[in-house]
Amino acid sequence: MSQAFFDDKTFLKADFTAQPLEKGTYENCTFTDCNFSGSTFAGVSFAECVFTGCDLSMVKLPQTALRDVQFKNCKLLGVHFHTCNNFLFTVTFENCMLNLASFYKLGMKKTRFTNCIMHEVDFTETDLSAAVFSDCDLAGAVFDQTILEKADLSGASNFTIDPETNRIRKARFALNGLPGLLLKYQVEII
Repeated sequence: MSQAFFDDKTFLKADFTAQPLEKGTYENCTFTDCNFSGSTFAGVSFAECVFTGCDLSMVKLPQTALRDVQFKNCKLLGVHFHTCNNFLFTVTFENCMLNLASFYKLGMKKTRFTNCIMHEVDFTETDLSAAVFSDCDLAGAVFDQTILEKADLSGASNFTIDPETNRIRKARFALNGLPGLLLKYQVEII
């Protein structure tokens, strides 16, 4: 049985909590003010899609393909992106709430996070080479064995990153981010 294919379709204010999103491939689709809270996107493929103002809290993404997908003004609480299909995984986040999300072991080179709240996000063993965190709150975010080489965290705040357990070569940090790099050494910065 073949799966459905949707191209250039707009979904506006749809509630997918009662009627789940149809399995299939979605290309160049726009989802605006939709509610996906608690939904499962098992095996669904999104390519060049835009989610704006959507609630995707606790969405399950087993083997979901996210290829060049943009999330704008979305709520993505507790989403485990690490269960996605990692082949060509590319996403951007703008003005999103990503608290308790997990990107464990994902390849996220050059990913852009703009004006996002990212409390307690798990970036363990994630490749964030050349990623950009612009005006992002990373309170409680976990960075362990994370690749942050050439990443730009100069616009990030409230992070704690151990330079001994993460690769930070040529990463950019603002002066006010220095305490987040030195926390484990218990030094006072005046």
